[in-house]
Amino acid sequence: MKNIKIALSLLLVVSLSSCDEFLSETPDNRTQIDTADKISELLVNAYPNGGTYMDFAETMTDNVGDGQLAETLPKNEQNYNWEMQNETNVDTQANYWDACYRAIAHANKALQAVNEQGSPSSLNPQKGEALLARAYAHFMLVSFWSQRYNPATADKDLGIPYVTEPEEVLIKKYTRNTVKEVFDFIQKDLEEGIKLVGNNYSEPKFHFTKEAANAFASRFYLIKGDWDKVLEVSEGLGSKPVGKLRNYLAFTALDPNVQFIEYAKAGEPANLLVVSAYSIYARASSRNRFYLAGNKSPDIFGQATNIYGKLWLYKTYSYNSSMTVFSPKFKEYFKYTNLTANIGEPYLGTVLLSYDEFYLNRIEALVMKNRIAEANTELEYFLGTRTTGYNAATDKLTEAKVVAKYPVIADEYTPFYEMTPVQTSYVKAIAETRRRDFIHEGIRYFDVKRFNIVIRHETFNKPTNVLEKDDKRRAIQIPLSASSNGVEKNPR
Repeated sequence: MKNIKIALSLLLVVSLSSCDEFLSETPDNRTQIDTADKISELLVNAYPNGGTYMDFAETMTDNVGDGQLAETLPKNEQNYNWEMQNETNVDTQANYWDACYRAIAHANKALQAVNEQGSPSSLNPQKGEALLARAYAHFMLVSFWSQRYNPATADKDLGIPYVTEPEEVLIKKYTRNTVKEVFDFIQKDLEEGIKLVGNNYSEPKFHFTKEAANAFASRFYLIKGDWDKVLEVSEGLGSKPVGKLRNYLAFTALDPNVQFIEYAKAGEPANLLVVSAYSIYARASSRNRFYLAGNKSPDIFGQATNIYGKLWLYKTYSYNSSMTVFSPKFKEYFKYTNLTANIGEPYLGTVLLSYDEFYLNRIEALVMKNRIAEANTELEYFLGTRTTGYNAATDKLTEAKVVAKYPVIADEYTPFYEMTPVQTSYVKAIAETRRRDFIHEGIRYFDVKRFNIVIRHETFNKPTNVLEKDDKRRAIQIPLSASSNGVEKNPR
């Protein structure tokens, strides 16, 4: 498939009279985005594919410890200590910031092309996809570079620039919207996009479809605390989405080398949105000192963490005698650009949205609506799909078990909304389930942030570094390239 590129040119016109005729001519057809196919091609690049957020997001959570490897990558240590990175290369904070705004630029160019065609109904699928892609990239940006969403302070908290028009100048100055403004813009784009987007793609897992859009909406509304909306968009899942959740019994029976390949495949029913990103995150399992440490793994995957008292179906492996361990999820695909010099470009298939997360979001919304019995039934089903030797007749989840397994600890989970003791226990159970299911994928950071969970990072022979509640470091510092161009920095 050809890729349509967006190019910004600065033209120095020496003589308008002599250049008028020349400049009125279109140099080639690549710049004319005037058909549905061309707009669709443009939207291939409307997803952040210039790197992945998973490396820095995961390393900032309580999933990670000090594996005490011999060498330390500077960016890995900076992520672990919630510091601004001084690198801008692949998989860094600045790299992902740029990738998101590049994706937004492509979405905006597609929307401009739709409008120039008169916005006919025949282009509704392209318009819907562009709106959803724009909303998604902005959501990821505000999730990392701003403080958590809190309606009491959102109209004052610094958000990120919400860009809705293609850039027509070489260097454009941007100012930060408030968190409230950003969330309002996201919701507007999201709700309009869901109405318009279609499912008619040759490779649907690489585009927003109706189901992928609803899964994204469930994440967004969960952050906002709009439980009714979460349940509305997840209504089609039902109480037991048979055939949609990842089949861990079959998955973990595969050879680990095959698991690497299968996890992010478009053919996996659980995957709703997949991107092929320029990334080396697959190497983190052997190179990152601050990763899932071997002595930390039992706290997440140990039998004692299973409410049925059985082994989990999840499996972990190690390249370094269990100093660090990993779940096989990432397969690097290396595209050689020069075989003689042995150089090329690394790509990584990553899952951006899945039925697994979608379903857990729904269960949490049921809890927050005090529909505990329904939430209990659905959580029991989900946990059963991850438990070795699960027996639906005898392995029963009860409110008493959940409350005992996940007791309320004062000031541990402090979202902006109130929770009853029973709700708190169930939400903790769901958050720990989400933590386990999406290990290495950075999803845990969303929960760390919205629940204001305190994180303690220990480093061998150094003082413990603590991320306190409302710590300013929870909002990543604005990249130097952006702040140098006038984007206000986060306070420190």
